[in-house]
Amino acid sequence: MKDNTVEMVLLYDFFGELLTEKQRNCFDLYYNDDLSLSEIAEQAGITRQGVRDNIVHAEAALRRYEEKTGVVRRFTRMREQIAELETEVKSVLADSGIDGSRAQSILTQLEQLKGYD
Repeated sequence: MKDNTVEMVLLYDFFGELLTEKQRNCFDLYYNDDLSLSEIAEQAGITRQGVRDNIVHAEAALRRYEEKTGVVRRFTRMREQIAELETEVKSVLADSGIDGSRAQSILTQLEQLKGYD
C-alpha cells in the first residue's frame, strides 16, 4: 500500500472529497499522518482489517476517478511544461539582450500558473 505514497496523496488531493467519510479518515491517517493500521483501528474503534479494507477501497476508487478523468495526469504534464518554459525563458534571458522586464513578466506569469503567486 505505501509503495506509491506520492501518487496516492496526489490522487487524494484531487479526489479525496469523493470518498466516503470512513475511507477519507483512514486514508488521511495512514498516508498523511503516517499512522499504522493498528493505531488507526484503535482510534477509529474498528478492526485492523477494517482499516485496511477502507484504505484499499479508497485507493481503488481514487485510481478509478483518475482513469475516468485524467485530471492528475493532465495537471502533472502541465506542471512539467511550465517548468520547461520557465527554464527556456531563463536561458533566453541569460543568452540575449531581451528586455529584462518583459522576461520577468513572463516568469511571473509562469510562477502564477504553478500556483506560487
